[in-house]
Amino acid sequence: MPNLKVTTFDKIDKEHLTPLISRQMASGEDCTVAQILLKKGGIVPRHSHRSEQVSWILSGALKFIFDDGEITLRAGEFFIIPAHVPHSAEALEDTVDMDFFAPRRDDWINKTDDYFRAGAGTASGSGAKKEK
Repeated sequence: MPNLKVTTFDKIDKEHLTPLISRQMASGEDCTVAQILLKKGGIVPRHSHRSEQVSWILSGALKFIFDDGEITLRAGEFFIIPAHVPHSAEALEDTVDMDFFAPRRDDWINKTDDYFRAGAGTASGSGAKKEK
């Protein structure tokens, strides 16, 4: 049996990206799973990535904005965003979003996701910091 590690998000560091958005994540060789915690009004700035993305809303409501329209996901709903599709998002309520990416998000792992780290989408603009 491979060396498998069982964990929970309660044991994973919470990274504060903006005053309204935090994330917790784990990555394997080829994928990343992340729990994104968004307070109402939190904005994920427009971006794209080489990964396919499955976004599954556990609670709340998250509006995704694409070049050709908008889709709002609510608790229990999910969809797949193809690779390289530009998108942004806005939390319409306090929201818990579970995201799965393949291939893994090396920009998140290496802390080079500048679209978040510049404090974009917030009035006060703050850098990311970690807490347990």
